[in-house]
Amino acid sequence: MSIQEDKEYKAIDLKILKRLLVYLKPYKKWVALSVVITIISSALAPVLPYLTKIAIDKYIEPKNWNGLVGIIFAIAVLLLFNALLRFGLTYLMQWLGQKVLFDVRMSVFKHIQSLNMKFYDTNPVGRLVTRVTNDVEGLNELFSQGVVMIAADIMLIFWIIGFMFYTNSVLALLTLSIVPVLLLATIIFRKRVRVLFRDIRLRVAEMNTFLNEFITGINTVKVFTQEENQNNKFDIINAKHKDLWVRTVFYYAIFFPTVEMLSAIALGIVLWYSAGNIISGVMTVGILIAFTQYAEMFFRPIRDLTEKFTTLQSAMASAERILGILDTKDIADDRADAKDMNGFHKAIEFKNVSFSYDSAKWVLRDVTFTVKKGETVAIVGATGAGKTSIINLLCRFYDYNDGEILIDGKNIRDIGQNSLREHFALVTQEVYLFTRSLADNISLGKENIGMEDIRKSAVALGASDFIERLSSGYDTEMIDRGSALSAGQRQLIAFCRAYAMNPEILILDEATSNIDSETERIIEESLEKLLENRTSIIIAHRLSTIRRADRIIVLHKGKIREMGTHKELLSLNGIYAKLYQLQFKEQIAA
Repeated sequence: MSIQEDKEYKAIDLKILKRLLVYLKPYKKWVALSVVITIISSALAPVLPYLTKIAIDKYIEPKNWNGLVGIIFAIAVLLLFNALLRFGLTYLMQWLGQKVLFDVRMSVFKHIQSLNMKFYDTNPVGRLVTRVTNDVEGLNELFSQGVVMIAADIMLIFWIIGFMFYTNSVLALLTLSIVPVLLLATIIFRKRVRVLFRDIRLRVAEMNTFLNEFITGINTVKVFTQEENQNNKFDIINAKHKDLWVRTVFYYAIFFPTVEMLSAIALGIVLWYSAGNIISGVMTVGILIAFTQYAEMFFRPIRDLTEKFTTLQSAMASAERILGILDTKDIADDRADAKDMNGFHKAIEFKNVSFSYDSAKWVLRDVTFTVKKGETVAIVGATGAGKTSIINLLCRFYDYNDGEILIDGKNIRDIGQNSLREHFALVTQEVYLFTRSLADNISLGKENIGMEDIRKSAVALGASDFIERLSSGYDTEMIDRGSALSAGQRQLIAFCRAYAMNPEILILDEATSNIDSETERIIEESLEKLLENRTSIIIAHRLSTIRRADRIIVLHKGKIREMGTHKELLSLNGIYAKLYQLQFKEQIAA
């Protein structure tokens, strides 16, 4: 199932916000403190214009200079105290935002790891990277400023309205007369911007996916001189992204001047009404100046709310996509009563196992065979016969549809996945090396594998010679999946990784197909050590590896057609004999 991009959470912002706010629960004490600071700070701001009114009407006009000094001092103290509160609130919210972002990112990362392999088959890497990086970062402003600051602005508006009505109810009503027009403009702006932000996130994910595929396949692009073609494709994606941002800027360019114009109209109405009343003595100059400040102050949080609303919309677009990941149910969960696998003692059994990746085409049908402890079993067959699918099912990367897979008579679905996989070591054709030291790539960070074990595995498999010739030996950093090493050297590291793990069950999936002649010689000399005293399942085309097997299973179109030793299968003159002649005719001729 692919991730729902833009339909799943339409028009349910409050539900999304509610789910996001769950991440604030561990920090509810700090959130409570920020709310208290917000209430105090919001209440202090409208006091300043009222003190200005008092200063003008009671001290400046009567020329009471002693009282004026006192009111100026009070205003200064109030400003300083409010500034300290704002500093504390800003620092607290930024700190809190980073804490929550850490938790969200870990939550998404852990969930991605819990998803089964089918999920990765249908979701590009670039899209998943966007979720964990860009989309989580898109929530930064929401948690560090958005929610609490939005509450602060709303409270400030109510405090201002309260002070305006307390000072002069008629002027308050005149100031608020343009609010319906402002609300209409805000609603229109909101609808337009919300759609744009969602589309922008989609284009960013598309861009990341394209770049990931392009960089990964750069050799293919260059060898087939497709640079210009790729430039054109990226130009289209980039242009779509740019056009969306230009449209967003257009809506901003209309909305903010509209707010400024409405603010000026409100101020003009206040001045028009106040002029005659001041002349007639009904209203004081202090009230006019206070209301001038209130009018400006009233529209300032409205402008801030619009910006924060944009932040909220951007966060909602990110949240929709993050929740799309978290709501993905393609999880290979362990059963509630799953047990640990305490060693491997008897046999692996496939009983009438059938499997399909898409429920449309069967990859395996009624596959039945047994691998006894200590045996080496090879699986051969043409491409698409289902060889790797058997390994995928045994490792529980996928779950089979029918039949049973048993280890020591116990269904693997009744065994915890981590416990199951601890008894396997898998070496595949494509070796993945992480951006860390060569030694770490062998141990994979397992605490029970020390440097001595790493060196021992390298010496045993003949890899120590080339490793020690590297610039930093075992500490050499593997950059770009170890691209500086040859394919054979990377494969040797994978063998060392398996050897160091000391598994009870070893699986080789075309593990020798990318090895050059010299490395093949080294592998041939050490493969017996790797297979010694282990149960091994080998998918390979190499003659020497297949000959070593105690039993060979021949798959054809998802079914077992032949089974036996190398000599027994050759004597049948069937599928295996034909594969043998096709794949190893050079060795036969030699």
